[in-house]
Amino acid sequence: MKAQAKVAMLLVVLVALFSFEVPKGWYKAGSNPDRYEIGIDKGAGLDGTNAATIRSEGTRVRGFGTLVQNLVPGNFAGKRLKMSGFIKTADVNGWGGFWLRIDGQNVNDPFVFDNMSNRKIKGTTDWVKCEIIVDVPKKATNIAYGALLSGDGQLWFDDLTFEVVDQTVATTIPYTKENAPQNQPTNLSFEY
Repeated sequence: MKAQAKVAMLLVVLVALFSFEVPKGWYKAGSNPDRYEIGIDKGAGLDGTNAATIRSEGTRVRGFGTLVQNLVPGNFAGKRLKMSGFIKTADVNGWGGFWLRIDGQNVNDPFVFDNMSNRKIKGTTDWVKCEIIVDVPKKATNIAYGALLSGDGQLWFDDLTFEVVDQTVATTIPYTKENAPQNQPTNLSFEY
């Protein structure tokens, strides 16, 4: 019986050593958050300080895990907002990145959403600075943001900052010929 108790105690200690505590003011989410260890990795940051991390549990993980925080738009409403920070990855076979969503009255239909899907971070990388730059409508009700990992591997992020930038700084989700608003419906029969 004593041997079983020692094994059980050792398992509790190992789980505590290799699991991460969710940072205060943040929460875990995603399409499959239970398949990810998400929280603080002590000493893993840029300068040996703490960093947040998202690590898949096992291989062939489907879906994504994210660490999220919400912010009242306040002084950012009606302005161009730049969120920047640093990301490092190890063995990411899906992709990772920062994300930022600007909500209006209906959270299911956000004003703006950028998850870096057009500039995905994959594989193993050293610390790289990443930015998301968006316009925050005056009617915004919430700014949700964080980092995400889709698939296997581990992602760390650190030193997030938010600042208002002027209109000369391009957004990270600019209009292109393909997604620009049209004056009238176009190609509704899909002939070209």
